[in-house]
Amino acid sequence: MSMSTPGAGRPGQTSPLKLDFPQSLAVYDDYETAQRTVDYLADHEFPVEQCMIVGTELKRLERITGRLTWSKIAVGGILSGVWLGTFVGLIFWLFTTANPLGVLVSTALFGALFGLVWALIGYAATRGRRDFSSVTQIVATKYEVLVEHKSAARARELLTGLPGALPNPFQ
Repeated sequence: MSMSTPGAGRPGQTSPLKLDFPQSLAVYDDYETAQRTVDYLADHEFPVEQCMIVGTELKRLERITGRLTWSKIAVGGILSGVWLGTFVGLIFWLFTTANPLGVLVSTALFGALFGLVWALIGYAATRGRRDFSSVTQIVATKYEVLVEHKSAARARELLTGLPGALPNPFQ
């Protein structure tokens, strides 16, 4: 029984997100600089398929978008329910001989009622512990350019011609 790399398509096939014996080429504070480094290597005919940009030191950002109230929850639940009900109505319409407009309106209204009740129950269950809406994102604070060990010296040599490339001094 053979083992394959996780993420690989067929046994014996390696993952495209893996390098053999990678070495750190440089570490940057933003993705654009790491991308510029790899682009510079590509422009100088370096085999960039031996490179990888890895975001490290992850942090979670949460931007508060507003205060939640019972009325905002109710309106959001109704609108969400109408969309769901309309979608279900369109599917029913394909398989019924009934009045299409009647099917769409009735499923949209039922969806609105369902969405309203479900949203209010969900909000009540929080007991006021989260009275705000937000958007979250996971971002990296450092971006490391890795390169196959067999090409690391050539990559470092090429980067000496790129102002601000800042190769990793510990390699």
